[in-house]
Amino acid sequence: MPAPIPPSSSRPAGSSGAAAAPWASIAVETEIAAIAAAWRGFEARALVTPYQSHGWVRAFVETVGAAHGMEFRYALLRDAEGALCALLPLAITRRSGIRFAEFIGGKHANYHMGLYAPGFAERLDAGLAARMLSEIGRAIGGLDALVFINQPTRWHDIANPAALLAAGPSPSRAYRLALIPGDGEATLRRSMSGHARKKLKNKRSRLADFGPSTVTRARTPAEIERAVDAFLQQKAERFRRMGVPDPFEEPAMRTFLARAATGDGEAQPAVELYTLDLKGACVATYVGAVQGGRFSGMATSFDMASETARVSPGELLLAELIRLKCSENFAAFDLGVGEARYKTTFCDAHDDLVDSFLPLTLKGRWFVRVAQAKRELKRRIKSSPRALRLAQRASRWLRRRPAETTGGE
Repeated sequence: MPAPIPPSSSRPAGSSGAAAAPWASIAVETEIAAIAAAWRGFEARALVTPYQSHGWVRAFVETVGAAHGMEFRYALLRDAEGALCALLPLAITRRSGIRFAEFIGGKHANYHMGLYAPGFAERLDAGLAARMLSEIGRAIGGLDALVFINQPTRWHDIANPAALLAAGPSPSRAYRLALIPGDGEATLRRSMSGHARKKLKNKRSRLADFGPSTVTRARTPAEIERAVDAFLQQKAERFRRMGVPDPFEEPAMRTFLARAATGDGEAQPAVELYTLDLKGACVATYVGAVQGGRFSGMATSFDMASETARVSPGELLLAELIRLKCSENFAAFDLGVGEARYKTTFCDAHDDLVDSFLPLTLKGRWFVRVAQAKRELKRRIKSSPRALRLAQRASRWLRRRPAETTGGE
């Protein structure tokens, strides 16, 4: 096991060809609270996804991360004048004797990317990006590899530096739509087919037959608790019926959602919670991460036991959120990673995602080969409907086997 590092370590950029590098030093912090002001100031001008905002990452680190005893490192790159030009929030993972770094958030973060000053990102080619990441690895110390999955290739039409080293496309893409500020109806007319809009209108009329409904953003502690309760209960039932593990079932996820939706009083909350309510009952929810005029859908749910399930309350809530974000002058709305019919119904564009693997040791090379092969196999399975159905059946069968084996004991 590598020796522990102090709360902050700093080193100059490597001397070989240093003049060509747009960074002068790399510092590694271990305490997120120590860099809060710098992080918030930087993200206001940086290329950053909602999942690397300070509010989102800190809420995750102090809830899910703390519950699992996760180890975190924050790499800060500065130029010759001392200005911050990049920040990579990383989780250190140990698996099968391998120690590697990945972006914080895991499967709960749809996009994995560092924070970069736009001009800095534009100056990096694949060679400089590889050098930057290698130096970050050395500054952290004791790593065998860097594993960056589900990375957008571009953000605000600027290339993502770490994505320049991509081994290949991620198994899934992400779906998004550009919003027309102030005009939700025009946005939906552009993104949805006439047939889809007609079906949505019919569903809205059928929902009205059940009584008046309202869309509410949870803001107060009581509203947030109610929204989180409804979301977790609806999700648990959905996953139970699907026969798959519930990624939200651990108590720390409840705390994370509530913390991120509440904020810390110094900035806007990183997560927004919405409910579609009918006669005082929540029939659907939506969870989204927000940053820089972008609303990024994290998860949605609906009450499967309600009669309203027949009219797709989740889709109706989504349409209302698109209208709302247009009225609030948001620029973009995305529905996250993974394929689903409703995503292609509402979205007319997508973000290409890639996976990058950088081995730092001999052990890391073997690990990277296996990790790449697994991601490529997953991509091939997901691109084939028949293979995906077979994989899902096999997965459900394997999960049932332990219960069947021990059931008679």
